[in-house]
Amino acid sequence: MSHRLIHRFNAALERYLPEQRLFLRTDDSTRFIRLSPATQLLALGGSALTLGWAIVAAAILAMDSIGAGSLRDQAAREQQTYETRLNALAEERDIRAEEAHAAQARFNVALAEISKMQSALLASEERRRELETGIEVIQTTLRNTMTERDEALQKAGILTAELDGVADSVDARVGRMADMESTLAFMTDALQLTAVERDAVAAEAAKAYDLTDELLYERRLAQDRSDHIFSQIEEALTVSVEPLDKMFRAAGLSTENLIDQVRQGYSGMGGPLTPIGISTKGEAPSAEQLRANQILHGLDRLNLYRIAAQKTPFAVPVKSAFRFTSGFGPRWGRMHEGTDLAASYGTPVYATADGVVTHAGWSSGYGRLIKIQHEFGIETRYAHLAKLRVNVGDRVSRGDRIGDMGNSGRSTGTHLHYEVRVGDKPINPMTYIKAARDVF
Repeated sequence: MSHRLIHRFNAALERYLPEQRLFLRTDDSTRFIRLSPATQLLALGGSALTLGWAIVAAAILAMDSIGAGSLRDQAAREQQTYETRLNALAEERDIRAEEAHAAQARFNVALAEISKMQSALLASEERRRELETGIEVIQTTLRNTMTERDEALQKAGILTAELDGVADSVDARVGRMADMESTLAFMTDALQLTAVERDAVAAEAAKAYDLTDELLYERRLAQDRSDHIFSQIEEALTVSVEPLDKMFRAAGLSTENLIDQVRQGYSGMGGPLTPIGISTKGEAPSAEQLRANQILHGLDRLNLYRIAAQKTPFAVPVKSAFRFTSGFGPRWGRMHEGTDLAASYGTPVYATADGVVTHAGWSSGYGRLIKIQHEFGIETRYAHLAKLRVNVGDRVSRGDRIGDMGNSGRSTGTHLHYEVRVGDKPINPMTYIKAARDVF
């Protein structure tokens, strides 16, 4: 049955593919090979399949070559853009650092000026009080002198009346006249001396009033200068504190809790930032003292922000040229709990904040792993390293080199796997890195 079907199939194909014979001739014989229609159909089909496969393979290779070229160009452009952005950020960070140093220097100069002005004001106040006391004494003396002058004038009038009514002898009159003339001469001299002293006292009083007006004017000028200096310092504090406050809030951190924790760890007091003391005489603090204390409080808060920023992982763990190869989130059906940064083998890896090394060794899929415990319950991890440069228990600061980038553990190429954990809960590291872009 099958033989008949094959025969019929060959007969039907023979209309389009007639039977062919391939002759093979040698020196002593001639042979031929029969090529039936079915054999010819199989040969043509195999040739068509081979040709089609070659065309498809060539097209795939061409598409891969074109795609790879465009990806390389795009990667090069992205790397150039990122390097430009990094350079701009570095320049802006340097500018912000210079502004902070300049603000600190201006504040120190302002404190020195305030101290000088306070000393001058105290001296002027003491001098004014002395002048007021002297004026009161002079006025009292003048009033007593004028009273004595009035009494002397009254006595002179009485004596004159007595002279008019005297009817004694000429000798007695002459004696009395001589006594009266000497008394009048004495009183006249006393009155003249009193008048001179009164004029001198009046001149001193006028000078005292003029000096008081001058001191009050100088005090107003000193007050204006103090207001100007205070305004500049307050503006500098505002410019310095606001970016730090925004940075912490962008990272999802409570600034008040951070400040309280830092203040508990750095609670020593003394030195130039001690609040200005209140008067021991029971007097209310002046406006300048209250304003200076507010500035000192702002500087203390700025310093606490600086300490908190040093202990929070806002920095990038790689300072050399690199590229982000994988972000935080689901990947291949599993959760990727960090950010991957790729660079050349052996690229230095740096601590992103102050802390203590709690692990430095091999850890399963992480390979060579470093764990650093920071303040505020934050931990950072640096995985797939080629070399470890710290040991467990070491205390590191931001920017300290802790290892070299490698390919250890479960890794497909040289890169750094960087994690940030808060209370052992993974947090996207880019939250901290992006929050600090406009500050550092």
